Amino acid sequence: MRQQRGSWRALALAGMLAAAAAQAQTQTQPQANDDSTVAPAVKAKQASEIRRGDPARWHQGDPTQQARLRTLQKEIGAAYAEAKKACGESPAAERSACLKEARSIYEQDMKNAPSQLETAPQGSVQTTVQTTTPASR
Repeated sequence: MRQQRGSWRALALAGMLAAAAAQAQTQTQPQANDDSTVAPAVKAKQASEIRRGDPARWHQGDPTQQARLRTLQKEIGAAYAEAKKACGESPAAERSACLKEARSIYEQDMKNAPSQLETAPQGSVQTTVQTTTPASR
């Protein structure tokens, strides 16, 4: 079983922003909900990867506290990059606020990363996900 690591709060924000951006995209451009838009070469590569299974490194925990912290920080950074990308795809009027919120969450997650590792059992980091509603326009 793959050990769960990372900042769920940052990942949840990135997921919500990506979903909102995807919804906005689908409203402007109708797309098929099947594999008809996937290139044949990509389909073949994906099938090959699925047959091989998960890489062994995915099932190995980080051996030290410092390695766990680096992994957590890398995951927080990846979630922030996804959030920024989603913000970039949002309407211009909302972009600044979106980027500001994403940056705030990134900074808070990075600040809390060491304490998350101290209180979490080996290989497990969990955070509380807070849902927010957009401000009235």
